Amino acid sequence: MGNMIGRRQSAAALYRVLPFAWCASWLLWPARAWAFGASGMRVWFPEAVTTTAPTIDRLFYLVLAITGVVFVGVQATLIAFLIRYRRRPERRAYYTHGNHLVEIVWTLVPSVILVWLALQSQRVWSQVRGAPPPEDLAVEITAEQFAWNIRYAGADRLLNTADDITTINQLHLPVGQTVLIRLKSKDVIHSFFVPQFRMKQDAVPGLTGRLWVEATKTGNFEIACAELCGLGHYRMRGFLVIEPNEQFNAWLTQQAPNRGHNT
Repeated sequence: MGNMIGRRQSAAALYRVLPFAWCASWLLWPARAWAFGASGMRVWFPEAVTTTAPTIDRLFYLVLAITGVVFVGVQATLIAFLIRYRRRPERRAYYTHGNHLVEIVWTLVPSVILVWLALQSQRVWSQVRGAPPPEDLAVEITAEQFAWNIRYAGADRLLNTADDITTINQLHLPVGQTVLIRLKSKDVIHSFFVPQFRMKQDAVPGLTGRLWVEATKTGNFEIACAELCGLGHYRMRGFLVIEPNEQFNAWLTQQAPNRGHNT
């Protein structure tokens, strides 16, 4: 009778952990992580479209893999202990002090892993947020409730002069060019966020933020404000177009002040 109860308890413990095991395998399986079926609908990260985005993704997957292995190991150990040391009528509990060697190992190994991850994170941070490479194009974006005011230099190649080109909620960038974005705010804190860039930068009143991108793919994307900035926060939406350099220059020429009203 006791053995039958023990087997039932073991089966129940196994059924409890199966959903967690399924979720872990689903997250760590690359094909499942990207798309479903021929439609290519993304259920994980959006497409990476800059030179630095894959580096950020690799760091994320590295951390996910390490924590996933640790999670599975801990849960497997928990299940093994539940099964092996389950209550049995013929067995009495006893005290054990532990093992100093095991305690040292499970302290040192996580410490080494965490230090190594910190060094890897610092390397990625320096690449993404450190000194930018020489810029091919500078763009000034000023956030306000509830729009993105975008400014390009005109023929004199200088920002904030009479021939500047301005748009509202329409950001065009050339592919393969290093673009330095200067980010400002007129009123409250906003947050410039393009998921495909893997970057999010706050726009703070009185300060000029800075981020750089080099797009690797063309396409149409959305700019979101990722900071609650007022009642109209939900409609603070911009549109990003990444296009070949020739098309970008043609669009910029069309937006020049002597061409009429900018859009």
